[in-house]
Amino acid sequence: QVQLVESGGGLVQAGGSLRLSCAAADRTFSSGTVGWFRQAPGKEREFVAAIRLRENSQHYQDDVKFRFTISRNSARDTVYLQMNNLKPEDTAVYYCAATSSRLIVSRLWSGESYDYWGQGTQVTVSS
Repeated sequence: QVQLVESGGGLVQAGGSLRLSCAAADRTFSSGTVGWFRQAPGKEREFVAAIRLRENSQHYQDDVKFRFTISRNSARDTVYLQMNNLKPEDTAVYYCAATSSRLIVSRLWSGESYDYWGQGTQVTVSS
């Protein structure tokens, strides 16, 4: 069992930035795949970004491409989601998810591909 803990959410004005963190208790992110998903009120959960750890490849939903960056720190114990130029439509609860598998690209987008989930962190963007 892998416990994931997210942090870094908050309230920000449109155009502002936030950095979300996802830490794995008692484990490092050395292989497998870590993803970020979000769920806005009344909407289904959607894929935001993912990183395949062994090759450090990053993948993004089109709406966040060039605004968000997913990365891992050098100690390999935290995965970040840097969010720039935030928009009100980015408002949601953001979840970190992980699996020990190296997911193929077509499976990155599905929450069912991931085995472990964090509790979520609220991001609110005011206009």
